[in-house]
Amino acid sequence: LNCDMENQVELEEKTRLINQVLELQNTLEDLSARVDAVKEENLKLKSENQVLGQYIENLMSASSVFQTTDSKSKRK
Repeated sequence: LNCDMENQVELEEKTRLINQVLELQNTLEDLSARVDAVKEENLKLKSENQVLGQYIENLMSASSVFQTTDSKSKRK
């Protein structure tokens, strides 16, 4: 009977540990998926920034206002 009791306790302990491990695995998978999503978003923003930066540069080079301030700062 004592042996049965010990086996029962051991089984419950093992079950508890297995459940914890499974829970951790789920959490890790979830986090990993979120990290991937953030990386993807980051790449999207980076390319949008590049496009905007290029656009602003083009606007500035086409505008006489920026041209004059450019030549002034170059003379110094």
